[in-house]
Amino acid sequence: MKILVTGSHGQLGNELRRLIKEGHSEIGPIPEAYAGADVDYIDIEDLDISDAAAVDSWFDAHGPYDLAINCAAMTNVDGCEANFPTAFAANALGPMNLARACSRQGATLVQVSTDYVFPGNVEGERLESDVPAPISAYGRSKLAGEGLALAANPRTFVLRTAWLYGYVGKNFVKTMLRLAETHDRVTVVDDQMGNPTSANDLAHEILSLAVTGDYGIYHCTNEGTCSWADFAQATFEEFGKGCDVVRCTSEEYKRANPASADRPRFSALRNARLEATIGNQMRPWREALRSYRQNFDELAG
Repeated sequence: MKILVTGSHGQLGNELRRLIKEGHSEIGPIPEAYAGADVDYIDIEDLDISDAAAVDSWFDAHGPYDLAINCAAMTNVDGCEANFPTAFAANALGPMNLARACSRQGATLVQVSTDYVFPGNVEGERLESDVPAPISAYGRSKLAGEGLALAANPRTFVLRTAWLYGYVGKNFVKTMLRLAETHDRVTVVDDQMGNPTSANDLAHEILSLAVTGDYGIYHCTNEGTCSWADFAQATFEEFGKGCDVVRCTSEEYKRANPASADRPRFSALRNARLEATIGNQMRPWREALRSYRQNFDELAG
């Protein structure tokens, strides 16, 4: 296979590289179709996917590709709120450009999206069939990217995930661990519910899905729902940190951080379509976090 992975320096890009190289994830083996794959791992310094001409030139020079996995995105939620044109270029126009280039070469595209496409005003888990209505600039830009990619290439998978953490790069778990080194307590929002998700698990399901022809929208998170405060508490427990979690409401956090973008209250996802197609292998979130702790000293960077 000839594969392109954009955003390869990020959490998910690094896990895709690891899995393709090693042939397995923490869940188990990946499909044999990836054995001997020729993979171009690139990032913004190699290609700005928001530049349509640059994308076309890259595909002409380095393709034809069988598969492109787009991990490139502007994920700073507050930054997207402050600069929507830049967020839209990265999160909407970029996927469209990749989808068009993939379509010309008959390639499959995997576009990674987010739980933030939902408003979060209804309790429970969101299904793929639920109607999106994002409340933040980040969510709006990612939803636009979904639609533009699906419209430009019929061979497109959209995988919505949430609360992602990996071994390489910045994430909530690492932030909590850093704060625990200098604080006896941290204040964390307790009324926003979602699914902590291992980048290793997500990479496994992406690679499993990408070799099928079951295109469309999927939810892909670790199993189980918790609050950010629960996630922080579990992190301290798994890593043996004696730091207390002070739980606060979204309103209290907003008053302390007035420039912050609104976040959905209830954005937990259910992996219904995974269950109905290849099967849902995503682990319970606490089990995945425990594996992360066991491998952290060796793999974290």
